Amino acid sequence: MSVINRINKKSIIALLPKLILVILLLVIVNTQMTESVVLGTLEKGLIFSFLALGIFISFRILDIPDLSVDGTFTLGVAVSVMNAYNGHPIRGIILAVIAGAIAGSVTGLLVTRLKVQPILAGIITMTALYSINLKIMSRPNISLWKKDTLFTYFEEMLGENNKVIVAGVALAAVSLLLFLFLKTQLGMSLRATGDNEFMVRASSINSDTMKVLGFALANGLVSLSGAMYAQYSSAGDTNSGTGMLVVGLASIIIGEIFFRKHSILFGILASIIGATAYRYVLAFAMGLGMDSNYTKLFSAVIVAIAIAIPAVKGYAVDFYKRYILKDKGGAAKC
Repeated sequence: MSVINRINKKSIIALLPKLILVILLLVIVNTQMTESVVLGTLEKGLIFSFLALGIFISFRILDIPDLSVDGTFTLGVAVSVMNAYNGHPIRGIILAVIAGAIAGSVTGLLVTRLKVQPILAGIITMTALYSINLKIMSRPNISLWKKDTLFTYFEEMLGENNKVIVAGVALAAVSLLLFLFLKTQLGMSLRATGDNEFMVRASSINSDTMKVLGFALANGLVSLSGAMYAQYSSAGDTNSGTGMLVVGLASIIIGEIFFRKHSILFGILASIIGATAYRYVLAFAMGLGMDSNYTKLFSAVIVAIAIAIPAVKGYAVDFYKRYILKDKGGAAKC
């Protein structure tokens, strides 16, 4: 019976964060948002899910920090907005993914071939992309007012909900392809490289090639997020990628509250649900009067708190053992 009680306690404790977050999201949706805000927030959540999926590949699968995300997101914005401005929105989406993959490959080559530390390699790529993005756009921001975008193509067919349907279908297709790819021999080699690089090398698999592939895939998805966001908002800005790494991390951390099991399927679902939940929490905070200038600070605080939770738990356990249990033991002796 004691074993069963322990299992039940552990299950209840594990469910508490999920229940709290679900209740919080339900309260947010029901009390603070109009229907248009709920729908708009969902649309943004779906688009930023591509960003979370890209960061999931680099941080969770490859287990390598990639700081070039801010640059590749803006690269996607720049390529997409310029093509859409010239009347080729779909081509802009495709070229943005290719450009992001190339930028990710550069970071991967810096890490594998030139033996640059991953953090420094990401910073180098991000810095270089700032000038490249400015060159592509030729000016700090561009408007797509009255220009055709990926979403306007389906407006007559799908009606007023065209944006959420287009974003949802695109996300479902990309997520399925990513899941199937990671189940292939090549995908499993990529996953094994992040788990145990030495074992992969012993199996005659080129781990450097796997890293470059992982960086390319991750940044291609991040660039796709930027490309779709530019056409969704009908505008592009060279500073739109600032803080996107932290936003992606916050999304993954929130999503992992729902999915503790470490598997590819749950990792993809955690990224998508986390990105959407993060958007609702952010919209709720802004609805309470938070200045839009503080959104990046809000993201940073979420990530800092989530990362600090294990340390706080350790301090709490240590405090309990040192003082609470000690006092109980002393009282029992008396």
